[in-house]
Amino acid sequence: MRGGSIRNAGPAVTALLLSAGVAEAHIGTGGASGVAAGFLHPITGLDHVVAMIAVGLWGAQLGKPAIWLLPITFPLVMAFGGFLGLLGVSLSGVEIGIALSGILLGAAVLTEIRPPLVAAAILVGVFAIFHGYAHGGELPPGENALFFSLGFVIATGLLHATGILIGLFYQWPWGKITVRAAGGAVGAIGALFLWNALA
Repeated sequence: MRGGSIRNAGPAVTALLLSAGVAEAHIGTGGASGVAAGFLHPITGLDHVVAMIAVGLWGAQLGKPAIWLLPITFPLVMAFGGFLGLLGVSLSGVEIGIALSGILLGAAVLTEIRPPLVAAAILVGVFAIFHGYAHGGELPPGENALFFSLGFVIATGLLHATGILIGLFYQWPWGKITVRAAGGAVGAIGALFLWNALA
């Protein structure tokens, strides 16, 4: 009788062990998918892409220490905005704030404006809150908030780096035209998004 019970329990134990293995693998996959989902979120939204590249462009245009301070300020403050979005804190005008970030940051690069460093960092930080809030508020169902946030911060850093690399051309006469033209393009795209947000 006991031997039969043990034999009958064998398949149940095997199924339990296999399900534990699947559950453990799912946790690992969830982390990877969360980072991937967060990484893709900024780079699949043109409004996010242009603003984040503009931060790098403007930092490179302004030179040291703005070249590293602005691209560090943005993701740090953006993470705070993302936290607000995850908590569901009410923040009005998010789409308008994102569109304005493209317009004003693009205009700053186009016109070569050189405000005090603190003012530039504050402007970048204010816009970062809107971008972060949008990312945090759009967390896909079932994704881990920490991994998702890590993904969009990494993507943001890479977009800033892209802007910085383009901005390095600013040291040559032809490069100044290229960088300013890129700023103008960012501003135009921001204006298009603002039009859509207000429509």
